Amino acid sequence: MNHFWVVGTDTDVGKTFITTLMMRYLQRTGYKVVPYKPVQTGEVKIGDKTYYYDTTTYLNYSLQPLSPESINSYSFPVPASPHYAAELEGEWISGATILNKINQLMKEYDAVICEGAGGLYVPLQPHTTLTLLDIIQRSKLPVVLVTHPKLGTINHTLLSLGALNSRGIEVLGIVINRFGHSPIEENNIQTLQRFIPDKPFVVVEENRTIDSFDEEMIFERLIKRDLLRTSES
Repeated sequence: MNHFWVVGTDTDVGKTFITTLMMRYLQRTGYKVVPYKPVQTGEVKIGDKTYYYDTTTYLNYSLQPLSPESINSYSFPVPASPHYAAELEGEWISGATILNKINQLMKEYDAVICEGAGGLYVPLQPHTTLTLLDIIQRSKLPVVLVTHPKLGTINHTLLSLGALNSRGIEVLGIVINRFGHSPIEENNIQTLQRFIPDKPFVVVEENRTIDSFDEEMIFERLIKRDLLRTSES
């Protein structure tokens, strides 16, 4: 399977950064790759210019042409949980719309990377219990879990893995983002590896740029072997 989710243990752990890196990583193999952010919130304003960070990052760094219509279904200006940001705009996030879009993209692209919003249990609708985790489960796609190395990561990461495992969602591996080499960060990583010995870990150091990864193959362990074998044949 060449399609997967990039999800986080919380908001602001660097899901867009990792999604963009993995997009470029797979694009360099020659495959047609698209990132897909079903829901994004928080419009950025700089002077007279407004944009959304997530999809703008995709467009700016993709090695292949991307269509804005292919990379997002819902965008809301208020930086809030999707259910509330949509409610403020008088809109409704449809789970069926998201799943149909994913299925459409999987027919058109060799690899689709779906990026989550916030954590796994972020609600998508104001009057139901539909969460991002429900959409991930219904998509039947595996996930790469992004976390951070700082205080709290052990609890957040293990709880997120427990939630994914309880739904039967395959976890391809874990990306620990923004590693600053402090003693507590090093111990947190060692502790997580002790608790989760059967999953591959990728550690991304802080203050790295997207372009600086172009000659590195650090995500190889997280990508399905059949995709890599095909690209090498």
